[in-house]
Amino acid sequence: MTKTEFLSQLAQRLGSLPQAERSERLGFYSEMIDDRIEEGLTEEEAVRQIGSVDEAARQVLAEAAAAQPEQSAAPVKKGPGAGVIVLLVLSFPLWFPLLISAAAVLFSLIVTLWSTEVSLAAGAVGSVIAAVYHFIQTSWPTGFAALGAGMLLAGLSIFLFFGCKAATIGIFRLIKLCIKGIGSLFGRKGGVNEKNS
Repeated sequence: MTKTEFLSQLAQRLGSLPQAERSERLGFYSEMIDDRIEEGLTEEEAVRQIGSVDEAARQVLAEAAAAQPEQSAAPVKKGPGAGVIVLLVLSFPLWFPLLISAAAVLFSLIVTLWSTEVSLAAGAVGSVIAAVYHFIQTSWPTGFAALGAGMLLAGLSIFLFFGCKAATIGIFRLIKLCIKGIGSLFGRKGGVNEKNS
């Protein structure tokens, strides 16, 4: 019997299996035959060594039947137990103010960073305006000093902008993770819905 004949007959006998599982098993036997051919056997000898189509089909169907209860007995994720909910409710006066305080600290950090960024940018613009004024009205050295200060502030403002942007994104990601964590404590996700998604 050739490899093609063996696989064709095996596919017919495994018709009760889902398509993906049947393809996986046929691929397994196809590789097994190819390995034996690479070892120097002819195609017919390689197929003969594997055994009959009936034996292969019986073995595959037995393995599939044995795996079936394991899949159906897989634990379904449930929400938190009653003890966890009681603990969360009783400790609410403790963890909720801490959570609000942490959120306020993060928010104030963002506001502080962006306020500093705006201050540096405004200082750079003001220094350039002062430099122009000093070039026109007073002395050149004072104008150059103001222009240098404006360039320094502009450079710091550019660097701080990227830092502010990265910090803001990081803080919002952290807040999102915290919200997901709190949601999972209250059992918003889990069970059958989580499996289907």
